[in-house]
Amino acid sequence: MENVNDIWNEALPSRFARELCMISDEGLMQAFLRDVMTERELREAGARLRAAEMLRTGATYAQIVAETKLSSRTVARISEWLKGGAGGYASVLDRAHTKPAQVG
Repeated sequence: MENVNDIWNEALPSRFARELCMISDEGLMQAFLRDVMTERELREAGARLRAAEMLRTGATYAQIVAETKLSSRTVARISEWLKGGAGGYASVLDRAHTKPAQVG
């Protein structure tokens, strides 16, 4: 696996990450991501997060593929990142499980 931090030595990806950090409003984040990404990319990013969550709870690749519609190769990559990536999936999932429930 490549060095997971190499991308952040580049100006444009680094700026993109900094700008995302500055957005604290969910509506503004949704608007920005909708302008930056296609609907397909947004759906796939959401499915990848769901797949990471399912992997952590012990779901099988077959279950994850069936629910998320991701390829088994994508699920395998997500599994690799969970085990040896930069820790982003784990940190976000841990944070999501410690947040108070949203009242809808």
